[in-house]
Amino acid sequence: MASLIQVRDLLALRGRMEATQISHTLHAPQPMIDAMLNQLEIMGKVVRIPEEPDGCLSGSCKSCPEGKACLREWWALR
Repeated sequence: MASLIQVRDLLALRGRMEATQISHTLHAPQPMIDAMLNQLEIMGKVVRIPEEPDGCLSGSCKSCPEGKACLREWWALR
């Protein structure tokens, strides 16, 4: 079972990561990692880095049926 300290240490080693990458690396369920990242964010230990929508090469993100599902969200230490 992953701990808050393991998530924090992994971000310290790798710089920034997506929640799915953290989940796979620590062999932990995605909802648990999401909850841990939210708790670390509340504690002021990590920061959420949303990907800018201007990075869309086709420019069709606004009309995409999936909304902004293609935009990635990164996490890093504060």
